[in-house]
Amino acid sequence: MSFDHRDPGTPEEAWRAAGVAERPPALDLAVLDAGAVERVVVLAAHPDDESLGAGGLLARAARRGAEVCVVVATDGEAASPEPSADREALAARRRREVVAAVAHVAPRAAVHLLGLPDGGLREHRARLAAALGAVLDAGSSEGAPTTTVLAAPWRGDGHRDHRVAGEVAAALAAEPRAGQDVTLLEYPVWLWHWADPADDAVPWEHLRSLGLSEDERDAKRRAVAAHASQAEGDEPVLHAGMLRHFDRDVELFVTSPPADPAPAGPGTPGGRSLPVGFFDDFYTGRSDPWGFETRWYEERKRALTLAALPRQRFATALEVGCSTGVLTAELATRCDRVLGVDIAAAPLEAARRRLGDRVELFQVATPGEWPAGRFDLVVLSEVGYYWGPADLSLAIDRATASLADDGVLIACHWRHEVPEYPGRGDDVHRALRARGDLATLVRHEEEDFLLDVLVRPPAVSVARRAGLA
Repeated sequence: MSFDHRDPGTPEEAWRAAGVAERPPALDLAVLDAGAVERVVVLAAHPDDESLGAGGLLARAARRGAEVCVVVATDGEAASPEPSADREALAARRRREVVAAVAHVAPRAAVHLLGLPDGGLREHRARLAAALGAVLDAGSSEGAPTTTVLAAPWRGDGHRDHRVAGEVAAALAAEPRAGQDVTLLEYPVWLWHWADPADDAVPWEHLRSLGLSEDERDAKRRAVAAHASQAEGDEPVLHAGMLRHFDRDVELFVTSPPADPAPAGPGTPGGRSLPVGFFDDFYTGRSDPWGFETRWYEERKRALTLAALPRQRFATALEVGCSTGVLTAELATRCDRVLGVDIAAAPLEAARRRLGDRVELFQVATPGEWPAGRFDLVVLSEVGYYWGPADLSLAIDRATASLADDGVLIACHWRHEVPEYPGRGDDVHRALRARGDLATLVRHEEEDFLLDVLVRPPAVSVARRAGLA
């Protein structure tokens, strides 16, 4: 999903005509109204997210006597296209604005400003998780469990920082926390701008509404107005059309939990592989969550992957973890037959729409399940770090066994750490290169990813095979 805040976006009238205030069921916050919720923690990716998406919830919690904490991940400095000096000034201004905004809805709230890079939460996921986890743990008690509501940006909101913040919150909410019961709510912000009421990305069945009193609406309006820097200039982020989405008499939250939201990460017992529920939840409401179709990084990486193949054409290919089929489509131009498999149903449906009958697509939970047959080409692209150590070893065994006698195995993986994943790209490629029955023909290394082409020994270069050397 990509969008431009300068676009007019979907008018609020369209959402109101679709019943955005009446259609979602009421959020069950009877425990909050009765004073049983002891803490409300709101995570914002940028200053103003907390006011736009959860200002009413903050006001309700404060008026009911709950402890309120607001965690702001970044200073929002990337909202300015100006040089670094001006960005520093904007960051300082936005920090002041968010403190003032929170004071309008929850005067006694604790505000934690983390100062992580705007636009860089994916690269600082671990720091965000540690800081938010510490805030949650501060509310634990030795007696009866503390009841906490954790509100965070919706993972399907279309902004990378919002997605990462939501994913971190979801992972922490799913972890058992001694002395604390945590309920996760996710608030959309940009959804109301880029989507429309008929869009399949709108999670209508999971939306719940929190009706706001007039006092709560007034407090929220003052909080939103405190973010004045975002409503200024020739191309304001919070233009009048955008602001109308947040002047409703309800706030809307996504309440669907991950199917299995507690996969083991690095260093956890057993190093379990990510379950199908992780991927089902990850794809919910997002047609291109990885940016395969829009990011130059992905386009370039695909071009390098295809250029590294040592033969112009292959008879049969197996792609493990084919996702929505963007790379699959390009493999099909080089192979007579392509079999693509993925653990999740949603990306396979997108791949089928993209590819029609040009390839064979199946839902397969690798490596426990594995397609029968032998292949001239086996592709492991951005999939190996989802497996725990035991499954990674099994996957490499099965991939190698699937190779024809002169088959080629190509692997390409992101190198930066993602705390939710059991492994890292370097782990995957280290395991592949350690195989005695595979030899490295091509090795490409960058800061961001590794690309290896492996064959059965001996590895004969393209030039030597062609008689040129």
